Amino acid sequence: MAGLVSPDDSVLAIVGEDAVHRVEGLPGESAPVGLTLALGRLRSLGVMGLRVALPAPGHPLGLSGPPDFNARALEAEEAVICYGAALGLVPEVYAAGPDGDVHVEVVWHCLAVREAPPADVPSLGEAERELAEALRDATEVLTRLDVAGSGPVAEAAISAYRARAERGREVLAPGYPPRAVRVLELAQRVGLLVDLAYENGPGGAVSASEMAARGVALRPVERTARRATVAAYNAYVEERERGVR
Repeated sequence: MAGLVSPDDSVLAIVGEDAVHRVEGLPGESAPVGLTLALGRLRSLGVMGLRVALPAPGHPLGLSGPPDFNARALEAEEAVICYGAALGLVPEVYAAGPDGDVHVEVVWHCLAVREAPPADVPSLGEAERELAEALRDATEVLTRLDVAGSGPVAEAAISAYRARAERGREVLAPGYPPRAVRVLELAQRVGLLVDLAYENGPGGAVSASEMAARGVALRPVERTARRATVAAYNAYVEERERGVR
């Protein structure tokens, strides 16, 4: 949408390892169309950028309504909101093919949205400050619950965390401000620490009450990481809205 990469390169990046992506319900189209045509049509409809939404139960992060769109986005736990046209897209993922040759297909449902500020999305500066605190909180929780203690299971989990963090170095498309890259990298780091805390067995939380306490301690950290992730991905559009670009 920014004109910094070709439509074909955009489609390759969106599809990734999936088999195919199609867009259904696009204005002016009576049937689902491929991504290349869909991106061109969205630009012709006035779309100048895209926002991401990552809603969770009780937290409509990045959404602006109406309720039917929010409900579909919440079910998918993700959505894309167009900037420049009152449209949004919600993905529906299918597994297709016979056993041993299963592939993933995605249909993006294009729906009307309300033109309003997205819910609960912080500025990049706010997100960066919140993440610094969340990183300290996550580290304290991991230490207190002995998630990062000794033993082969913990060591393997920490090694996997480091490998995933390294793989996530290239995090944003061309054109984003450097601060957005920093925020997203830090959000991914915090998110991986939360995943490590949940995945690495009970650790020191040997009782049900202690395991519940882990969830209570980690949920606000995970929420902060999701908010920062959305802020980073939406930074390009936010700059356009402020007239920076």
